[in-house]
Amino acid sequence: MTARALALSVVRDVFPAPGSGVERTAQAAFDYRVRRSELSDRDRAFAAELAYGAIKMRRAIDWHLEPFLGERANELPPLVREILRLAVYELVYTRADEHATVFEFVNLAKRCAHRGLANLVNAVLRSLLRAGTAVPSRELFASDEEYLGTRYSLPTWIARQWLEVFGGDVEAICAGVDAPPRTAIVVNALKAEPSQAAARLAAAGVETQPSPIVPETLLVERGAAWRTGSDGSWWTQSESSAMAVDVLGPQAGEAILDVCSGRGNKALQIGSRMAGEGGLTCIERDERKAETLARRLDEAGIAASVVAGDATSQLLAAEQRFDRALVDAPCSGVGVVGRHPEARWKKRSTDGERLSLTQRALLEQTARHIYPGGALVYAVCSTDPRETTEVIDWFLARENFERGLIPAAYGSLLTRDGDVLVPPGIDGRDGFYIARVERRL
Repeated sequence: MTARALALSVVRDVFPAPGSGVERTAQAAFDYRVRRSELSDRDRAFAAELAYGAIKMRRAIDWHLEPFLGERANELPPLVREILRLAVYELVYTRADEHATVFEFVNLAKRCAHRGLANLVNAVLRSLLRAGTAVPSRELFASDEEYLGTRYSLPTWIARQWLEVFGGDVEAICAGVDAPPRTAIVVNALKAEPSQAAARLAAAGVETQPSPIVPETLLVERGAAWRTGSDGSWWTQSESSAMAVDVLGPQAGEAILDVCSGRGNKALQIGSRMAGEGGLTCIERDERKAETLARRLDEAGIAASVVAGDATSQLLAAEQRFDRALVDAPCSGVGVVGRHPEARWKKRSTDGERLSLTQRALLEQTARHIYPGGALVYAVCSTDPRETTEVIDWFLARENFERGLIPAAYGSLLTRDGDVLVPPGIDGRDGFYIARVERRL
């Protein structure tokens, strides 16, 4: 199997023809397919670049192809369309040897389809190269959102939403989510100082620099951090995600509640800040994730109580109270579409409205367990107002809470109301919304 054939298999796993197979995420598809190949590390990296890039840039690629396919586009076998998309991605978005690229994809079409379709692939690609591959320009589109969606390969509804939320910064955001996301590492203070972890990582070939905002976070400049064993001394976690715990500000000796803990990144971060003093309670609905969470807490040397169940229901004793609580609510994930190549095409414009009902229920239930003067932090990896400001405004109108102070380091990320809104794609970050509210005395 060649790198291009592997990339084709991954794309077809992510976008299977109706009734033809199991749909996978890009990462799951790549992991599954690469295990069955004997490619070198270099070819694997090339296959990943092609597959992830062609998935992410799907709309823009189709714009490049449209003049040369026209009405034939819908008549082509799905396999041939995916071959063309991969070829156009390589020609337009990488430093490709044009003749070698065309040759390889024509041969791939011969092996996967037949000579007639291979001839069509050859004709389309050569016509595209003769015509040139200029990027879409604004004057070709009826609206800003159509231009942004096509130029940066996003669904129009996401481009429209970001245009409304971020205004003049939107083009930099759209460009940013098409660039590789930045990897970050959170250091477990119970086992290492950030400088010690950075030195160990450097010895393993991973260059890092400290986050300008989150003290225990290191930003990866070079190297594959996920390949480094850490014995619970650190874990990969995006800088934006780590901001939620930083805003929460857990202290040693406090009682802390972590709602929707997942596999535990934020729980680990909370526990490491507590320095082994106080009590940490984690709630996670998915039993498999709860098992993973418990294992990781043990590995990291963090004592915690793990409750498996739905946090929108009454899981805790009515009288149980906490100094601080983090609600890392399930959300549309529109802020992390740059991190997962297929995500932008799998989400729906109605996701934010649907999930806001769960988010409100989680806040309402958690609020019952906060001491007077205690803090509740609400965080979502979304920038959709239906999941962010509208949820918090609803909550504050119903509960005896008010907005609390955010650390000074977040000044450039604060909204007019004083919440944290991290734009996706800028400085390699994920889009995130973080609100801190406190129960009135």
